[in-house]
Amino acid sequence: MRSRSSHSQGTYAAAMPEMTPLNFSRAIKQIARDAEGSGLAEEDAHALFAAMLDGGVPDLELGALLAMLRAKSETAPELLGFYRATRERVYTLRAPAARLKPLVLPAYGGARTGPDLLPLLALLLRRLGIPVLLHGTLEGSGQVACVYILRELGVMPSATLVQTQQALDEDLLAYVPIAALCPGLASLLALRNRLGVRNVAHTVVKLIEPFGGEGVRLVSASLPRTLETLAAVLASTRSSALLLRSTDGEPFADPRRRPRIDWFDEGERTVLFEEEAGPVKPVAGLPTALDAHAMAAWMRHALAGEAPIPHPLVNQLACCLYVGGYTGDMNQAKAIAAVETGSLSPAGRRGGGQGRSPRVAPR
Repeated sequence: MRSRSSHSQGTYAAAMPEMTPLNFSRAIKQIARDAEGSGLAEEDAHALFAAMLDGGVPDLELGALLAMLRAKSETAPELLGFYRATRERVYTLRAPAARLKPLVLPAYGGARTGPDLLPLLALLLRRLGIPVLLHGTLEGSGQVACVYILRELGVMPSATLVQTQQALDEDLLAYVPIAALCPGLASLLALRNRLGVRNVAHTVVKLIEPFGGEGVRLVSASLPRTLETLAAVLASTRSSALLLRSTDGEPFADPRRRPRIDWFDEGERTVLFEEEAGPVKPVAGLPTALDAHAMAAWMRHALAGEAPIPHPLVNQLACCLYVGGYTGDMNQAKAIAAVETGSLSPAGRRGGGQGRSPRVAPR
C-alpha cells in the first residue's frame, strides 16, 4: 500500500530489529489498556512510529494502531517519541543567508468556517524580509487549502527540495509538499481519505522544522489538551516556536477573537498575548465567499491597503517579527506591525510593497 522513505531500510532495521506482527499486537493491547493512563513509553513510541514511517507495519495493524491512538489522544511521551522518529526522516533545508530566522508554517487545514488567512500572514512576513516556509499537502480534504489560495496569488508549490531551496533563497517564500519533505509522513497523512478521519500524523506534522534548529515554528491545535501536549514537547526539546489555538486547522489567529499566543524560546515559555476577552464577534470587511479565487482577490486588496486586516492577525504578525529577529523588543514589534499594516504613505513603510500599506480592521 505504501512505499518506504528513502532513508530507509538500514534505519528501519537498526531501530527495530525485533519488531514483528506480535509486537504490533502487543502495542495495540498496551494502547487499549492504557487509554486513560500513561500510554506508550517514549522509546516504544519512537520505534513504533519509525516502523509506520518506513512502511513496516502491515495494513491491518496500522489501521488499528492509528484508530486507537486517535481515540485516546497521544500523551506527551508518545508524541515526543513520534516526533523524534519523524525528525530523523525529514530532509533538511538551509536557512537563507539573512539575519532573520525562517518561519515554518504547517498548512494542513483550510477555509471551512471562514477565510484562510495563513497566506496573507506569509506574504506580510515575506514583505518584511522574513523567510517563510509553508509545508502541507496538495489537496484540502474538503476544505479550501492554503496551497489553492497561494496558487491564485502566483505562489506555486515547489516540486522538489532543490526548487524549495531556490524559492527560499530568491523569494524568501516557498510552499513544499510534505511528500518532498518526508515521504513516510505523507503516506500516513494520505490515509485520512481512506480511513475518513485524521490520525496522529496530523499532530506530528505540526512539529516539523527542517532547518536544523535555525527556524521558528508556528504550532497550533484546536483542543486545549492537544495544545498542552504540544507545549510539553516543545519545552522538553528546547524548541523555538509560537503556540496558539488553530483556526480551521491552520496556525493563524482567529480574526473574530485573538487566541493566547505563547513563545517558546529554546523551550522557555513566555506569553506574548493573552486570549482576548469577550465573545466571538463578527469582523467586517472579510471575504464572504470562501473559494480560493475570492480569498486571493481580497488578500490583494488587503496588501494594497484597500481592505482592513483583522487586529488579531496584526498581533500575530508582531509576534512573528519578534521571534524572527526583526526586532528584539516586543513593544517595538507591536508598533512595527501596526505601522506596516496601517494607512501610512509608502514612504513611511519598510516593506517595499506596492501602493498603500494595509489598514488595520477596528477591534
